[in-house]
Amino acid sequence: MWEIVVAIILGVVEGLTEFAPVSSTGHMIIVDDLFLQSKLLFSEEVANTFKVVIQLGSILAVVIVYKQRFRELLGLKDRSGPSRLKLETIVVGLLPAIILGFLFEDFIDEYLFSIHTVIFGLVIGALLMIAADRFRPVQPKVTNVDQVSYKQAFAIGLFQCLALWPGFSRSGSTISGGVILGLSHRASADFTFIMAVPIMLGASALSLLKHWEHFTFDTVPFFLAGFISAFIFALISIRFFLNLINRIKLVPFALYRIALAGLLYFLVS
Repeated sequence: MWEIVVAIILGVVEGLTEFAPVSSTGHMIIVDDLFLQSKLLFSEEVANTFKVVIQLGSILAVVIVYKQRFRELLGLKDRSGPSRLKLETIVVGLLPAIILGFLFEDFIDEYLFSIHTVIFGLVIGALLMIAADRFRPVQPKVTNVDQVSYKQAFAIGLFQCLALWPGFSRSGSTISGGVILGLSHRASADFTFIMAVPIMLGASALSLLKHWEHFTFDTVPFFLAGFISAFIFALISIRFFLNLINRIKLVPFALYRIALAGLLYFLVS
């Protein structure tokens, strides 16, 4: 029974933090590695595979929220106008992170997954978010995700590469980049969430193929409970965040990240 409780708690943490600009990695380290210790329930390999499975719940939540967009992008629904967001724009935004992630995957896995690198990513990412709000254009040039150009998509993709550093946060880096480039906070968030689906789905699929042997009769309830809770709370979190971001901007999230980094440093020092 405790295994199911742990799975639900971690699913809640994943769902609430994956798409907010606060670093789900940092929260996972605090909640799991320092308190719950899910790797002691089965093994470290099963615990790591579990964290991939619950990401799929978060991905499904994004697909539900943006289902009309994805139907348009995949050609399953007629577009209402020629200026609708194009699949090619998403692909252009994905290219930088895909290329750098492929080239430096082993280096990242070996050297960057530690508590101290996450703390560094939390703080530097927070400073980027503060800078984005400080130096953004007074009037956004792009107020709707349909207006994002190829050039802007590629530049946002370059900012997304910062998220290869654990703790930096994919949504934090890309939303900040979009705001700096002249997108409204909402347009930048929309583009960030839509772009997250293929890159997270691809990374999760590759990881699952490498660790498929960990899906056993004993672990299925553990994985399923985490997947469901991550999906439910990601659905709530995304809708709440999209209604909030244009009002409060990025600075409150940045201050929270700095406080989180301080807490994390205190717990491990």
